[in-house]
Amino acid sequence: MGEQGQIRVLHVVVNMNRGGAETLLMNLYRTIDREKVQFDFLTCKEGAFDEEIVQLGGRIHRIPYVTSVGHIRFKNQVKNFLLKNKQYQIIHSHMDKMSGIVLRSARQANVPVRIAHSHNTESEGGFLTRTYKWYAGRHILPSATHLYACSQAAATWLFRHQSEKAFIFKNGINLSTFEHSSAVRHDVRKELGISNDTLVLGHVGRFSSQKNHLFLVDAFAKVNQREPNSVLLLAGEGPLEPAIRKRMKERNVENHVKLLGVRDDIARLLQAFDQFIFPSHHEGLPVTLIEAQGAGLPCIISRHITKEVDMGAGLVHALPITNATLWGEKILHLAMNKTARKVPQAALREHGYDIKQTAKTAENTYPSLLKEVDRL
Repeated sequence: MGEQGQIRVLHVVVNMNRGGAETLLMNLYRTIDREKVQFDFLTCKEGAFDEEIVQLGGRIHRIPYVTSVGHIRFKNQVKNFLLKNKQYQIIHSHMDKMSGIVLRSARQANVPVRIAHSHNTESEGGFLTRTYKWYAGRHILPSATHLYACSQAAATWLFRHQSEKAFIFKNGINLSTFEHSSAVRHDVRKELGISNDTLVLGHVGRFSSQKNHLFLVDAFAKVNQREPNSVLLLAGEGPLEPAIRKRMKERNVENHVKLLGVRDDIARLLQAFDQFIFPSHHEGLPVTLIEAQGAGLPCIISRHITKEVDMGAGLVHALPITNATLWGEKILHLAMNKTARKVPQAALREHGYDIKQTAKTAENTYPSLLKEVDRL
């Protein structure tokens, strides 16, 4: 507990960079009544949101990640940190299968509320990494007191036969931030050197194999062959950047693809797009797709992404990621038949993706979890 009954929740993440789970956390943190609930963070690396967290009254604690110090030292560091910081009665882990190691240590340190939060539907990494994550994941169900997930698909992946017990915590967004603005659209395009009549396709996400950028470049190449006045904007960075640049050259589209790096103005950037293209191999429930619908954008997405992401506003079109030509045809069809952009705020609210609703849920839930364990 914090000042005058304020609850301090310890969120555990690798770092607070601009990923999906971290963006959700920051949306929530900015909106929640911080006199009732304050967030602190146990991280392993510096992150883009660190400065803002401190400004909002949060504390950032840091321990080395398992890849730096090994399994035994990592789990002992988590345990020792919690034994020294007994003010944390709620630990909320966002590390998917690695939450098993974190929450097992939290159980040994007698932290009463231990939340495992699933944000994905598949593990990243090679064979050894996945094997270790499988081992770590086995400790989640014996160690967690509460199970959270961004979607039913994410719950099923991480919690298996216990998935029906998971609380679906919606990846809410600040709806007003994404209201369509012709003036902002014009300004952003001007900044990027793009004319108003250019077909602009966009993607936001880390340059990793999960996001399937090479397929995205292939699909865009099909579009660009038939509509030369087209541009692909990629916001993000990551290890696959050299491979993406190589594919751009191979498909002769390097002059039509702009790599924008990590952006802190996604809401503005979305105004410049005509369509949002998202061919991921797997996702939990991506915040970026909620944001894109919030901006009224048609979204062409992979069939591997849960149907739960569709807000029912007629904006989401799911396709198999086996045929780049099919994606190109769909993009061109939507471009030819585009209508005035409407922002489906009512649909997002109805589905529970207004961050104000999410924040109220969190404000009520955290205190009730503490009372629940007090009664046990």
